[in-house]
Amino acid sequence: MDQEEQARRNAGPQHAGQHLMDSAVVPEAVDEAEDKDFRVSPRVEDWVGVIVMVLLVGITFVNVIVRYFTDESFAWTEEFSVFLMIVLALVAGSAAVARDRNIRIEFFFERGSEARQRRLAILSALAVAAMFLALAVLGARVTWDEYTFGETSPGIGVPSWWYSIWLPVFSLAIVLRALGLAARNVRALKRLHADRNERGGRAQ
Repeated sequence: MDQEEQARRNAGPQHAGQHLMDSAVVPEAVDEAEDKDFRVSPRVEDWVGVIVMVLLVGITFVNVIVRYFTDESFAWTEEFSVFLMIVLALVAGSAAVARDRNIRIEFFFERGSEARQRRLAILSALAVAAMFLALAVLGARVTWDEYTFGETSPGIGVPSWWYSIWLPVFSLAIVLRALGLAARNVRALKRLHADRNERGGRAQ
């Protein structure tokens, strides 16, 4: 009787550990990758975002000062600020995709095996790539139309395509980041299957 109880106690932690391993939350792909592991470091997006934020703060500050002393504002500040905010959103989106920081429903993602979570991560990355590829194509068409018809911005009258051309450019950057994230998860999934096959071979 004592031997059976001891055997159950010894088997208990192993069984619990196996259960925890099977249901563990997958470490996000980028958490396993340092900046040196990226062909193009996400710090590029970080620095572009910092520059855009500095420009936004500077433009807003100057506009407030001018309005306070003259009751007027520069005509170009609102138009340029809107453009910079769009650029900031796209750059931040690219950095979020690179670091796998997109919003997702953790209720579904955190359930199941590690392999299932990797597959969901791959599916999510490919969906992001498809969406922003479509946005890049549509943005390129808009840019071409504005260039062809010579449209100008309503605020300061510069060519509109000066602004719109950055939409397809940054959308393509997000596509590349999403494909890179999918590739990292594919490699991790292959390693996972290889480890399981190796453990299965040892058990036999």
